[in-house]
Amino acid sequence: MKCSQCQQVETKVIESRDVSDGEAIRRRRACLKCSYRFTTYERIERPQLIVVKNNGIREIFNRDKLLGGLYRACEKTAVASFDLERLVSEVEHELYNSSDSEVPTSKIGQLVMDRLALLDEVAYVRFASVYRRFKDIAGFEKELSQIRDQKNRDRQK
Repeated sequence: MKCSQCQQVETKVIESRDVSDGEAIRRRRACLKCSYRFTTYERIERPQLIVVKNNGIREIFNRDKLLGGLYRACEKTAVASFDLERLVSEVEHELYNSSDSEVPTSKIGQLVMDRLALLDEVAYVRFASVYRRFKDIAGFEKELSQIRDQKNRDRQK
């Protein structure tokens, strides 16, 4: 692994740990020349998933793009980065385990929203507002009433 500071090829692994429920390995490294420390991630290479957007455009699935959207939805909430990483890993795992190589954004969005609703209601509504493209307050009210109804059903169990 090449040092990002001095481009030296020889580095030393200081620490390794499993992340994303064993789906990846996080390694802390130190450059043997300049002692710069940096982090790398090692993941299993999988076949590429193609995301089919609502307008028909296809693009390669990008977990970082999904994670970025979740970070924006979770700003100023109590949701930890670890929880978001796990959520994205679960969604990614489910997508790769389905036999489809092309996945509509609606499926990805629903998988995310199902999990995000359990983590934080505010983040869920923020994500839903972008995902569902609410045009007015009625869209928000409908989504909030669905959350309330679900909570009431859960309490009655």
